Amino acid sequence: MVKRDGVEGKPERRIHLCNESDNCQGKKWTPQNSHGEDEGNREEKSAPTTPITGTQSAFDATVNDGERQKQQLQSISASLASLTRETGPKVVKGDPARAETPRVSHVTHHHYTPTLTISDSALKFTHILYNLSPAELYEQAIKYEKGSFITSSGALATLSGAKTGRSPRDKRVVRDETTEDELWWGKGSPNIEMDEHTFLVNRERAVDYLCSLEKVYVNDQFLNWDPNHKIKVRIVSARAYHSLFMHNMCIRPTPEELENFGTPDFTIYNAGQFPCNRYTHYMTSSTSIDMNLDRREMVILGTQYAGEMKKGLFSVMHYLMPKRGILSLHSGCNMGKGGDVALFFGLSGTGKTTLSTDHNRYLIGDDEHCWSENGVSNIEGGCYAKCIDLSREKEPDIWNAIKFGTVLENVVFDEHTRDVDYSDKSVTENTRAAYPIEYIPNAKIPCVGPHPKNVILLACDAFGVLPPVSKLNLAQTMYHFISGYTALVAGTEDGIKEPTATFSACFGAAFIMLHPTKYAAMLAEKMRKHGATGWLVNTGWSGGSYGSGSRIKLAYTRKIIDAIHSGSLLEANYKTTEVFGLEIPTEIEGVPSEILDPVNTWSDKKAYKDTLLKLGGLFKKNFEVFADYKIGTDSKLTEEILAAGPNF
Repeated sequence: MVKRDGVEGKPERRIHLCNESDNCQGKKWTPQNSHGEDEGNREEKSAPTTPITGTQSAFDATVNDGERQKQQLQSISASLASLTRETGPKVVKGDPARAETPRVSHVTHHHYTPTLTISDSALKFTHILYNLSPAELYEQAIKYEKGSFITSSGALATLSGAKTGRSPRDKRVVRDETTEDELWWGKGSPNIEMDEHTFLVNRERAVDYLCSLEKVYVNDQFLNWDPNHKIKVRIVSARAYHSLFMHNMCIRPTPEELENFGTPDFTIYNAGQFPCNRYTHYMTSSTSIDMNLDRREMVILGTQYAGEMKKGLFSVMHYLMPKRGILSLHSGCNMGKGGDVALFFGLSGTGKTTLSTDHNRYLIGDDEHCWSENGVSNIEGGCYAKCIDLSREKEPDIWNAIKFGTVLENVVFDEHTRDVDYSDKSVTENTRAAYPIEYIPNAKIPCVGPHPKNVILLACDAFGVLPPVSKLNLAQTMYHFISGYTALVAGTEDGIKEPTATFSACFGAAFIMLHPTKYAAMLAEKMRKHGATGWLVNTGWSGGSYGSGSRIKLAYTRKIIDAIHSGSLLEANYKTTEVFGLEIPTEIEGVPSEILDPVNTWSDKKAYKDTLLKLGGLFKKNFEVFADYKIGTDSKLTEEILAAGPNF
């Protein structure tokens, strides 16, 4: 979005440049091909285009370059195979604007009867722009996608259309014989079911749309820096913006790895410019993000927000990794110079990014990780940072990472200077920057580390009753990990300043696939095996709730985190709090001792006790949905976790 300075004395004019596919007011979009015809009963089910087990390579190391490219194109053609055609479209490499499309000889038979495997679309060539470089994707975006500009820092600014955030209520997962028993369904679960037939209808719609285009972008990349457990992913998309976004967010293969990439383990079909059919079963809007874990495929319709791809793959990892005994985690991760690793969990506003970014420590990753028998590894190859109110002073690393190669989503900038106004929320408050992790100076490449020494759960408690830091036993770690608590300030309309409690299971409820207790049990087992310590750190209020107390100073929180990293906090003297039964240190160097126990900072002791009991009640109510879950044949573990919660 471009911002023009207004003439003196006149209001500033802002120009919103829409994508051709945006359903903007006063503009009508007609898709090239709706593919809405009823092609009769489709009883025949196509075979998966991606392997269900193993990672066999489609390429033999002995083949020549020409044969390898042919096999690569055949693999992409197979990915784009329709349900009604045995093979995919005729695909060729290169930009149709630069290369002549191969000609197809006319069929001269007078009595020609087409079959389901032959159609007009099968005669058309689809140009594949395969793993383009950032420079090439810049050219594509600026030339063909309205609303794409180069900013003064060199980043590519683009628009995500009508949707400027994820659509969790439009996300669907195929419920079949496999997922019926494995996945978490029902109350509290993020997994909304659909059947396989509906998935295939949407897949056909997405694939037909992509094949109707002159060109599509294909990214073959990896997830997970652990070489023993990396996953091969293919992203097929219609926009250069999406291709560059995934180039940044996934792990970029070397030329040698790309040559021997073979068949992907998981494929995304991003036809986000094209809507789903709202009359299709299970659809509740024109947006649908559909996942089929058996076919290892994901289909996106009706949203161009790039974050759907990132978080969709994260959900896939939350399913695939635990099956290998690997814990998938929604966390930040850094490592000290001595090799000590810390995990940081926390919802928005808790300080996860601020506290995990430490110039004295190496950044392993900012958002998604795996904990395997080899240690910890980043799932991604990039960072997806919030940009709202970004400043060079507060976040210098993110500020400096916004340069050539970075994607800026939905920001507003000056038309002449192309300077971005990060305070402008006129498109959305959810402005974002996606950049490769090596743009961060202290990033550890490769993004792997030894087993974590500390597991830090962050909460911004606006009720002001949680201690600034508590040491957790394994049962308490599981309880607070499953709870995923923070409390933020509600709207201040009419002077209402009552805090609102927020709970998100495993600090990432929208992305988990299995029951939260399964992830919590894996976390506790790994912590026990490798001697990690759990900590609950409150970055919120002290001396009263929001409005009467004050927020704990960031300098104090940093001192607490430093004491955790150094190991000195383990040597402190501890006492136990009432209700939550938390172990709290009596003193920490550089932190006033009186604030370590919240009761000391409240002048009204009765108000403190009432607020503490209120928060305890909110924890108990939230945990009701998890209380009946069993691991194994009995409820012993669940009872142990419940006993670690508030007691009153």
